Amino acid sequence: MIEVEVKGYADDRVFERVRESFRLIRKEYHEDTYYQHPCRDFSKTDEALRIRVRRFNGHFEAFLTYKGPKLDSVSKTREEIEVPIEDPDAHARILEALGFREVLTVEKVREKYYVEKGITLTLDEVEGVGKFVEIEALTDDREKVPELVEKLRGILMELGVTRFERRSYLELLLGKGG
Repeated sequence: MIEVEVKGYADDRVFERVRESFRLIRKEYHEDTYYQHPCRDFSKTDEALRIRVRRFNGHFEAFLTYKGPKLDSVSKTREEIEVPIEDPDAHARILEALGFREVLTVEKVREKYYVEKGITLTLDEVEGVGKFVEIEALTDDREKVPELVEKLRGILMELGVTRFERRSYLELLLGKGG
């Protein structure tokens, strides 16, 4: 699947507009631990490998996720492969035994909202970098990506977003690019 994602900087006003406009799905707490490949520099290939631990409503979920390089020059659209895992610590030990090394853990509080069928929006408060709003849709058709990107950007602009960001939270925390 292709994750079509647009992210923008947010403030309290944008957060309030989202809370007034859309239905809250749930509030989540994320710990995303990113790994570096032993033979390939993901910062140069624009890829990512992470273990995400997500907590909400007393529930716990964990995922191993690979994200491919960004597919366009204006959004964070990329191929994403994600699989649920039961024991994130054991998976981390496997990665480390194979030569992957932990880069950084990104911690955030996320509020997830339903926009319309196939589109969700999140309000993120990311430790060390601030407040953001992300909107995403999934597609398996690359030809639909430009149209989806424009639609998602338009929704964020209607909410008052004026600055967009293509870098990941990991890149922002590491001070890369931009």
